[in-house]
Amino acid sequence: MLRIAVPNKGSLSGPAADMLHEAGYQQRRESKELRIVDPENEVEFFYLRPRDIAIYVSSGRLDIGITGRDLLIDSGAGAEVILPLGFARSTFRFAAKPGTVGAIEDLKGKTVATSYEGIVAGHLAEHGIEASVVHLDGAVETAIELGVAEVIADVVETGTSLRNAGLEVFGEPIMKSEAVVIRRVGAEAEDTAEPKVQQFLRRLQGVLVARTYVMMDYDCRVEQLEKAVALTPGLESPTVSPLHNEGWVAVRAMVPAKEAQRIMDDLYDIGARAILTTAIHACRL
Repeated sequence: MLRIAVPNKGSLSGPAADMLHEAGYQQRRESKELRIVDPENEVEFFYLRPRDIAIYVSSGRLDIGITGRDLLIDSGAGAEVILPLGFARSTFRFAAKPGTVGAIEDLKGKTVATSYEGIVAGHLAEHGIEASVVHLDGAVETAIELGVAEVIADVVETGTSLRNAGLEVFGEPIMKSEAVVIRRVGAEAEDTAEPKVQQFLRRLQGVLVARTYVMMDYDCRVEQLEKAVALTPGLESPTVSPLHNEGWVAVRAMVPAKEAQRIMDDLYDIGARAILTTAIHACRL
């Protein structure tokens, strides 16, 4: 069976389980379950701490895993990204008391508190900055107030927590992260599970496409068909079928979901009618 690591808690857990369910895989019913077997799909899921997943995958004990790009890099494990998943996006940045630090060059000789020591140490080394890095497991916002560090480095979403702690971000983002599928470096060339891995990736890619596109159907006059097709080119090309009423055709094409309303407006303006959109639940491209 294909052995897959899945986050057991945190911001990665729920969206990962939802995506796997949409891809047709059985998922656990209770949060206490640490392992389930999906015999129909020949997959075994292991629910692990997100921070540990890269270690298990790089060791070869598990074939692939879902974790955060930031956790993968911070671990220093011998695993690599094979598919970005687009959820749990975040930005990793430095923050300090207003007016105390303005750029990364100002970190020289200072102490930085973070839960991601590997990322921060690597980033400082890349810029030739000599600074101390203190590892904290959480609530790094209080590190400056308590005198543990002059600067913190943490995940920033809205920035509300930082502002409440009297801090502000500075400099360019250290990195941007999202959920990713990872695999041991070099596993592809020697892994007998390769066909199952590729099938797994195709299923997840199908979910990503299904979430990104909608199917659009509409009727239009033949003389307006070229303009309509230019608006809805589809992936290869749209499906065009003649209607019973002479001079009219029915068109079907996949369009980006975020542009669907604008495309409907444009189609209506050129005379298209009976314009419908429907959700796509699964696909293979």
